[in-house]
Amino acid sequence: MKKQITSISPFQTAKVMALLYFAISLPFIVLMGLMFSFMPGPKPPMMGMMFAMPFFYLIFGFVFTIICAWVYNLVAKWVGGIEFTTSEIENS
Repeated sequence: MKKQITSISPFQTAKVMALLYFAISLPFIVLMGLMFSFMPGPKPPMMGMMFAMPFFYLIFGFVFTIICAWVYNLVAKWVGGIEFTTSEIENS
């Protein structure tokens, strides 16, 4: 059966996406920080900025997801939403 997403809740979607951006970026930033800490010589001056990056992802991910959800809702009114097909499955 075909379904269509005709509207996306901007605030709820932005909350979820912002936390996903934060959660996905945090391990990478921690690993890069560990890598830099074991490097010999002076530490790069951007080391502190690197640890702030997950928070920037969180903030900008939130803001841009709200904008994108709002634009999606406008476009979906004109041309219809994203269509997808679902089917029932049996649990064994």
